[in-house]
Amino acid sequence: MTDQTTGVYSDPNQTPPLAQAVPLGLQHVLAMFASNVTPSIIVAGAAGLAFGGPEQVYLIQMAMLFAGVATLFQTIGIGPVGARLPIMQGTSFAFVGVLAGIAATQGLSVALSACIIGGVVHFILGGFIRHLRWLFPPLVTGLVILAIGLYLIPVAIKYAAGGAAKFQMEAESFGSLMHWSVALSVVIVALVLKFFTKGTLSNAAILAGLVVGYLLALAMGMVNFAPVANASWFTAITPLPYGFEFSAGAVIAVTLVSLVSAIETVGDTSATTKAGAGREATDDEISGATYADGLGTAVAGVFGGLPNTSFSQNVGIVGMTGIMSRHVVTIGAVVLILCGLVPKIGAVIASMPLPVLGGGVIVMFGMVAAAGLNVLSEIEMNRRNMVIIAVSLAAGLGLNLVPTAVQYLPGVVKTLATSAVAPTALVAIVLNLLLPDEV
Repeated sequence: MTDQTTGVYSDPNQTPPLAQAVPLGLQHVLAMFASNVTPSIIVAGAAGLAFGGPEQVYLIQMAMLFAGVATLFQTIGIGPVGARLPIMQGTSFAFVGVLAGIAATQGLSVALSACIIGGVVHFILGGFIRHLRWLFPPLVTGLVILAIGLYLIPVAIKYAAGGAAKFQMEAESFGSLMHWSVALSVVIVALVLKFFTKGTLSNAAILAGLVVGYLLALAMGMVNFAPVANASWFTAITPLPYGFEFSAGAVIAVTLVSLVSAIETVGDTSATTKAGAGREATDDEISGATYADGLGTAVAGVFGGLPNTSFSQNVGIVGMTGIMSRHVVTIGAVVLILCGLVPKIGAVIASMPLPVLGGGVIVMFGMVAAAGLNVLSEIEMNRRNMVIIAVSLAAGLGLNLVPTAVQYLPGVVKTLATSAVAPTALVAIVLNLLLPDEV
């Protein structure tokens, strides 16, 4: 089934021709690859693991492998588990602050054990989140989606300029013409192909832009193939690689962040159906997506992976291509699983310089914000709703931009307060419940 108002393939159960579906699936992988492995690198560093050492490499491999497994939970589904929508799962940035703190003070055993328990709690939440859906009308979900997009855009700019890590931002090359020329080449090629061509080239515009940017970066000497040569061909997975160690404080912290992740997933699921099919997500899709989030997190934790969540940048791909096929994302999941089991494949993708990726995600993160605006466009812009939008975004984005404003809050509360999404959602929900409708 196609829909002229939303693009092609607005039915999640229909698959484009294989020659078109494979590059589209790879495009989803390339869009989230760096963001998927970065949390593992940060947490591994906080735990004191050697950079490039076997333990850190193992955590990175598990991030890829179980992002793929969790994505299959979403796209294929098991019973009530899975939205059966083109939702890409990946390692969540929302947990990085909490898990890095736990790993640094109590070790990876405590951190990963908390992830397992937090994933189980998140899974249970899927059973009754449909009954809480009244708390998330279009006004709230639109604000959450918009906040996610606006929160991610600075990350895209940092990638395009040379990287988001502190040492990358302090390097002399950060923001150089070399980095920006590569990033802008991706943006320009993606936009030209999307709007001035048809068929596969148009639908795979972002992938084509990334390829052109990669080739330009290669010509400029920015690509390092050493990790590819050093990578092995196979990685064995180990259950509970660091053992199991319970800490009530760690479990509470991870569980609280899981609630934020659930809100993001509700927003991403709604944005996916809105962008790809021009409709609201059903109760079964919302609860299925939440089940998949929790199950993916728990299973990943067992083998040394960090918590998984829906990836907003991939919602941007659905919005830009108009292709709603879940089977396209299933192909991407298979690619991720191969990356996790065959490090050589992951190393090839990991050799992509960050400015190349930055050019792609500038477009995609912007599309996430645009999807939020699209949801909000259905809301009557009266004084009540405008006040809710204004105060919610001011609280959420303001605290995220100035985290020292709440530096004396307890660690977990501070993490939630500066996450952009959590305060935006909380303020929007409370104001929507308390402020009277205008007559």
